[in-house]
Amino acid sequence: MPRVQEAVSHWGADVHPGDVLAAASLDGALRGMDAVIHLVGIISEVGESTFENVHTRGTGNLLAAAQRAGVRRFVHMSALGTRPNAISRYHQTKWAAEELVRDSGLDYTIFRPSLIYGPEDQFINLFVSIIRVSPVVPLLGSPCARFQPVSVEAVAAAFARSLGEPKAMGQTYDLCGPVALTLSEIVDRILDVLGKRRFKLHVPLGLERCQAACLEFVFRRLLRKAPPLNRDQLLMLQEDNVGNPVPTNELFGLRPVPLREGIARYLRKRNVMGTT
Repeated sequence: MPRVQEAVSHWGADVHPGDVLAAASLDGALRGMDAVIHLVGIISEVGESTFENVHTRGTGNLLAAAQRAGVRRFVHMSALGTRPNAISRYHQTKWAAEELVRDSGLDYTIFRPSLIYGPEDQFINLFVSIIRVSPVVPLLGSPCARFQPVSVEAVAAAFARSLGEPKAMGQTYDLCGPVALTLSEIVDRILDVLGKRRFKLHVPLGLERCQAACLEFVFRRLLRKAPPLNRDQLLMLQEDNVGNPVPTNELFGLRPVPLREGIARYLRKRNVMGTT
């Protein structure tokens, strides 16, 4: 949190620490504000930070705080794949949060980003780290499942521009890249950018589930930390996670960037190019 506070303070923002699970802590942050951009989300659970608490209950608390403060505009980050009767609890709780936003009476816009990549993401950078130290890259989930990674710059631009776009009120938009790719194809793009060759190994589903269950036990029960892999994530990796980027790109003037070009930009800045 100190890093985040330092980063936003650098751009002239006032920092008001709070907790979406502690409703009273939110009021001071919204006093005098014109809009709320709600970005809170987790991909793994630990302690009270469960999907239900953070995604659904936390969103409800923030909506109530916005209503008390007289804030009318609410821009909400959901997730691509969110829908009724979703198979994962992550998407189920994201859907419940969307329903709260839609029923709030506020002038809302909901964005559903795909996998977001950028300088400090936990997706592309994970594979970069594996490629640098291992001759084998493990692939989880269905070999046929497709994804549409989107750059963090495109996500930030859409959120910012939606605040001044009346047509965005009361709407839900997909935020995703221009091409749907399997996980294997995504790794191929990373290898191409890095100029590397690695053997890709699809991990059997049964082994994946055992590994995830063990990590959940060790990290949650013993280390009191969020596990790096959980069974809910495996459920999401078994299905397509794709959307339609055209309405979002056209309304907010976004220029889709191919994944290879997008990751090459920030990997070069980090001097990853050419390393082993």
